[in-house]
Amino acid sequence: MSSAEHAPTASEYIVHHLGHLNTKPQKSIIDLSVLNVDTLFWAVLMGVITCYFLWRAAKSATPGVPGRFQAAVEWLVEMVDDQAKAIIHSAESRLFVAPLALTVFIWVTLMNSLDFLPVDLPGKILAWVGLDHYIHAHRIVPTADLNGTIGMAFGVLALMLYYNIKIKHLGGFIHELFCAPFGNKIWLYPFNLLLNLIEYAAKTVSLGMRLFGNMYAGELLFMLIALLGATATWWGFGLQLVAGTMWAIFHILIVLLQAFIFMMLTLVYVGQAHEGH
Repeated sequence: MSSAEHAPTASEYIVHHLGHLNTKPQKSIIDLSVLNVDTLFWAVLMGVITCYFLWRAAKSATPGVPGRFQAAVEWLVEMVDDQAKAIIHSAESRLFVAPLALTVFIWVTLMNSLDFLPVDLPGKILAWVGLDHYIHAHRIVPTADLNGTIGMAFGVLALMLYYNIKIKHLGGFIHELFCAPFGNKIWLYPFNLLLNLIEYAAKTVSLGMRLFGNMYAGELLFMLIALLGATATWWGFGLQLVAGTMWAIFHILIVLLQAFIFMMLTLVYVGQAHEGH
C-alpha cells in the first residue's frame, strides 16, 4: 500500500474479506450466473484430501492391533454405520449411502476447518507470490458461501429424488406426490402436490442455510476479532489474542457439530425417501 492510500476502515476491511474471486460481479447473495472460483477451488481441494484420507486408511488397514490412525478411522466408520443402520433399513442402500455419509462428514469438517486459518493469510500468500495485483478478493471457507452450501443441498435433493424413484418406482413416486398426505381424492391433488413440493424445497433450503449461517457467522466473528489488532495498542493485541483463542476453541465444536448435522440430515432425508407417507 502506497503512502497516498489510507488504511481501510473496519467496514471496508470486512467488506473486502467477504468478497469472492468470481467470474463476474455478483448481483445477489445467490447468483447462478456467477462462478465463485475460490469456493469451487477450496471445496474441490478438500474433497480430494478427503478421498486421499479415506484411501490411505483403507490401504493401511491391518487385521492386527490398529494404530492410532486406523483406530480413529474405524471409530468414524462405526459411528456413521450405526447411524445409517438406525435410519436406513435397506442394506442394499446402505452400501452406498453409509460411505457417502462418512465422506460428507469428513469433507464438511475439512471445509469448515479452513475457518481456523488467519483471516489475512490468503492475502499475504497472494502478495508473497506476486498475485495480489490480479486477485483482489479471495474467501477461503467454502461453507461460508451460500452458493456452495445450497449446491451441496441440491446434491442431497438429487439423492432424495433418486431413491424415491428407485424404491417406489416412478409411478409410485408420482402417486405419492398427488395422494399424500391428505388422501387419494382428485380435489385434494393440488393441495397434496403443493405441500410435497414445499416440503422438498424447505428441506433443501434449510439444509444449505443452516450450514451457511453458522459458518458465515463464525467467519465474521473471526474478522471482528482480527480488527482488535488494528488498534496498534497493547490492549488491542491482547484482546485479539485472548478473544481469538477462546473463539477458536469454541469454534471447534461448531465445526464438528455442523458437519455431523449435515451428515445426519443427509441420512434422514435419504431414509425418508425409503418410506411412504
